[in-house]
Amino acid sequence: MLDMRFSLATPVLIGTLTLALAACGGSGSDGGASPTGTGGSASGNPLRVVAGFYPLAYAAEQVGGDAVEVINLTPPGGEAHDLELSPQQVAEIGEADLILYIPGFQPALDEAIEQVAPDRALNVTEALALLPAEDHAQEEEAAHADEGGHGSLDGDPHVWLNPLNMATIGDEIASRLTALDSAGPFAAGSQAFTASMNTLNDEWAQGTAECRSRDLVVSHEAFGYLAQQYDFAQIGIAGLTPDAEPSPARLAEVADLVRERGITTIYYETLVDPAVAETLAAETGATTAILDPLEGLLEGSTESYVTVMQANLEQVRTGQGCS
Repeated sequence: MLDMRFSLATPVLIGTLTLALAACGGSGSDGGASPTGTGGSASGNPLRVVAGFYPLAYAAEQVGGDAVEVINLTPPGGEAHDLELSPQQVAEIGEADLILYIPGFQPALDEAIEQVAPDRALNVTEALALLPAEDHAQEEEAAHADEGGHGSLDGDPHVWLNPLNMATIGDEIASRLTALDSAGPFAAGSQAFTASMNTLNDEWAQGTAECRSRDLVVSHEAFGYLAQQYDFAQIGIAGLTPDAEPSPARLAEVADLVRERGITTIYYETLVDPAVAETLAAETGATTAILDPLEGLLEGSTESYVTVMQANLEQVRTGQGCS
């Protein structure tokens, strides 16, 4: 089980659940959804889907179209790892027909699911081949835990950064939605979503087929699935948690690799302080560029999963010298 960021203590969560469910307890009798997930299409309403964060919400929207109402628990500009649930969000989980999550990525959501919706949650990683964490990343996370950090991780949860994984997630969502509403348009939605993800994968495969460098130096190891799919070697300055501080030894190790291999670009992320990447770039003569892990969009953004991944492709093509 992954162990990331802040989690609500179970007694506090249980109290929150009790208050939230009491507040919406009468909704089933006035034509709305009940707290046990009966808000779906039997009443002619869209199926209610709650997603832990943006990529899962995007997949559900693309597969379900107008036949679903999708609620993203992580607000625009928010850090998905840091999710804490309000009473209203707990109520939304209790009322949902389907909840989409990655176990351990958002511990507060895991706890809420266990309390009010264990039979209505879809772990989107079940049908995927998962990557383990890098050895040095686990060492860094363990050292960070000793200093009061968030501890080590069992593996890389960033499955959505491979478009083909997103296609598989879309298929799984469609299967669950079809079980809830056999007349829904979910098979067609899944087929269209898969075609879109295949097209995006082809763009990445063609765009990165010939590159001067296959070494992808990133501020933290969120890009294992992307690197694996497109034949790059991920070199993380820090491990899987964005706020983990790399040791001086790790910084020196990566700096040596950058110099020895002629690496010209260090990538950092949106929503994460770029100071470490900028320091390493200054020491080695490299430049910095943004590589978005796509955990969420910024407030007011008009971008989508596809457009952000296309922007990431252009950053990688430039940074890695792809032709």
